[in-house]
Amino acid sequence: MLKIYIKRLPHNEDLPLPQYMSSHAAGMDLSAAVEEEIVIAAGARKLVPTGLSIALPDGYEAQIRPRSGLALKKGISVLNTPGTIDADYRGEVGIILINLSKEDFVIKRGDRIAQMVINKIEQPILVEVEELMETSRSTGGFGHTGLS
Repeated sequence: MLKIYIKRLPHNEDLPLPQYMSSHAAGMDLSAAVEEEIVIAAGARKLVPTGLSIALPDGYEAQIRPRSGLALKKGISVLNTPGTIDADYRGEVGIILINLSKEDFVIKRGDRIAQMVINKIEQPILVEVEELMETSRSTGGFGHTGLS
């Protein structure tokens, strides 16, 4: 079983650790470790602290993704979706939230603001070539396959 070491920072001590909210969930919910309520104005963005640092094993990343309920009901998303936490980063996990709605959004201490998905990654070797292998699609893109 993969182990990820997690460190609580002083402003997280009373909050839950990231957790899967169902037995088949891909992502763990992350909570806001804000001291006071913060407001993200309509159309604005803010960096929201989690009060956590993690140590991922080599060959893994953590992706920070929006929570679907916040996105649908409130227009709140993670700006750099998915945000990536590299295996060698040891600083606080911060979530860049954006308010895409027309109303201000209030974040309170302990609110579940994003989810974290752990992925195995590889760093492939890039090989420069003069030509690429042909495919039936070739250079067609942006709707070329007929899918909406």
